[in-house]
Amino acid sequence: MPTIESLNPDTPLFSHAGINLASAGLGAVAVSATDEFFAPLERMLQDADPVFIEGRFDDNGKWMDGWETRRRRDGGHDFAVIRLAAPGRILGFDVDTRHFTGNFAPAVRIEATPDRTLSGQTRWTEILPHKALGPDAHHFFRSDSAESWTHLRMHIYPDGGVARLRVFGIPEMDPVSGGQEIDLAAALNGGRILAFSDAHYGDYNRLLAPGRGRDMGDGWETRRRREPGHDWMVIALGTRGTVTRVEVDTAHFKGNYPDRCALQAADMQAFGDGLTSALVTDSMFWKTLLPETALGPDAIHDFRTGLTGMGPVTHVRFNIHPDGGVSRLRIFGTPG
Repeated sequence: MPTIESLNPDTPLFSHAGINLASAGLGAVAVSATDEFFAPLERMLQDADPVFIEGRFDDNGKWMDGWETRRRRDGGHDFAVIRLAAPGRILGFDVDTRHFTGNFAPAVRIEATPDRTLSGQTRWTEILPHKALGPDAHHFFRSDSAESWTHLRMHIYPDGGVARLRVFGIPEMDPVSGGQEIDLAAALNGGRILAFSDAHYGDYNRLLAPGRGRDMGDGWETRRRREPGHDWMVIALGTRGTVTRVEVDTAHFKGNYPDRCALQAADMQAFGDGLTSALVTDSMFWKTLLPETALGPDAIHDFRTGLTGMGPVTHVRFNIHPDGGVSRLRIFGTPG
């Protein structure tokens, strides 16, 4: 059964129209916080879902998977500064208080700046006014800000804990001149995964992340297929472009890499940011970009020849036969 996350009625469409600009795995950094007594700010930016470990304590108290400040007694409030993984336009937020039941932050407010080098003269703009938070839950808030931002300042009132902060946005593309080749699918260029057949192991979002995988859990891996067919993934490119070469990296996948892979592509300019089951169905009939080609274990496969001549495309369907794991996918091309 294919997974189409943006059809989940509990999650807003903006959470699927951009990438998580606050992802530590993509390069977001915890710059500073007024207090980190119970749990450090950097945990709030981790990509994995928060966990609760019964009976685990450290020198300051109960170990919590997120950012948690001590109880304030001075009438003030806590705040933290975060550098985004890339400058970008923010579509919305998920302020996640999962596992914080009696110690969650009761309210949040978020400011932003385009200043790449923070100083005492940095000017901050409010992009999320005061919003109430509850215990042990996702809190989705839309942002109507049209500017591009580099840093956030997150205020919590008066104190408490937040498990994860997700900042959904569109990265700002660096100017491209003279037909320069870029990775059209890179998350930091705005590429995002829309749907997939299975993602039983690992972290599928890491497929479009920078660098090579650290281990077998740092990539997309499906369960062992025991029925006819093959696994697949539908990807929206960060920008429309003409594909010139493809890299499929099976780093660390030695006994469980796919036997073969193939790519299909289409120009879906008129489709917009939405995702419906119709798009996934349509992807089965997209034109072939790379015919079925053999893969090997623990290696970068560079496909410069064998690509069929296609014009500009906006979406690709990555097919693996019959199943297995892939660490990274790069789809290089010229925007336009």
